[in-house]
Amino acid sequence: MADSPGDLNDLRQRIDELDARLIELLNERAKIVVSVGEAKRGSDTPIYAPHRERQVLDRVRAANEGPLPDRALEAIWRELMSGSFRLEHGVSIGYLGPPGSFSHVAAVRHFGSSVEFNQFDDIAAVFRDVSAGNCTYGLVPYENSTGGSVTDTLDAFAEFEVTVYAEALIAISHCLLANIDMESITRVASKPQVFAQCRRWLENHLPKAERVPFASSSAAVQHIATSTDMAAIGSRLAGKIHGVNRISDGIEDNPGNITRFLVIGRQAAEPSGSDRTSIMFTTSHEPGALVDVLAVFRDADLNLSHIDKRPSGHENWDYSFFIDVDAHQSEPVMAESLEKARGLCRAFTVLGSYPRAEHVL
Repeated sequence: MADSPGDLNDLRQRIDELDARLIELLNERAKIVVSVGEAKRGSDTPIYAPHRERQVLDRVRAANEGPLPDRALEAIWRELMSGSFRLEHGVSIGYLGPPGSFSHVAAVRHFGSSVEFNQFDDIAAVFRDVSAGNCTYGLVPYENSTGGSVTDTLDAFAEFEVTVYAEALIAISHCLLANIDMESITRVASKPQVFAQCRRWLENHLPKAERVPFASSSAAVQHIATSTDMAAIGSRLAGKIHGVNRISDGIEDNPGNITRFLVIGRQAAEPSGSDRTSIMFTTSHEPGALVDVLAVFRDADLNLSHIDKRPSGHENWDYSFFIDVDAHQSEPVMAESLEKARGLCRAFTVLGSYPRAEHVL
């Protein structure tokens, strides 16, 4: 039986009373945040500390007895921390735009909506602004579970001096967006990596449509808003922002499609107890040189969770290798391994150590 109007009114009154208490507690928390910001002012203590974020979110999940799911509480606390950043000092986040890109979606999920967001036309520009100190942090795509590594990000690490400060795992769902019907589509625009993530769907539904590459999926959505023959693949947010209809949802080949994003900055992250280190290096031109470097970490019982390569840009057939090792560079075994590996390389750069992302946002 449904609750009587009297029972429903009582329940709503209890919710209103709890809401009032929550507002009071949240503002009490905010006053402490302001004090924290004042204590940090004039020191080198960062406003955003990934290891502290890990501690807070782990404690929230451990204390949760339901019925709210952990994911809901984490989203609430991320937004609380986002408001705290603004109260303490202000944090600006650079991302690959325009608004509605998956980088924009990732930045909002990771940092909340209260920070300042700055959009850029390409990934290199995000690196450039962070390196110059114009943005506090940048959030850039690093690898996708379907399409592999993002080459623009790998290349930018070789050009700009930044530090990997944190990472985020973001669930990616692609939409076909257009303001025309399916039969009128002769061209499809998006980022090249997105085409790779939707390859089978495109082959089955739009096999003859020309693929038109754009620097970002959101730029593609923005471009085709008034087109009479062109669609784009992008996020729901991009369609909403740029006024483009959704023709089909969830067109990615892998329903578990996840992109790993890196937060780049100019400072080092403290150990969290579950960390990862990203490294870029170039070996000598000798048989087994790469194997020798990788063996250093194997012999130390350190797990390699990622490996890739890119042309170094110095000479033909010369490559920079990128690896991720599941340890913080401050750990003694890891520190010793880094020194051994460095001695085997012509160039060797630790890009950063940071907390491993253990939950998909």
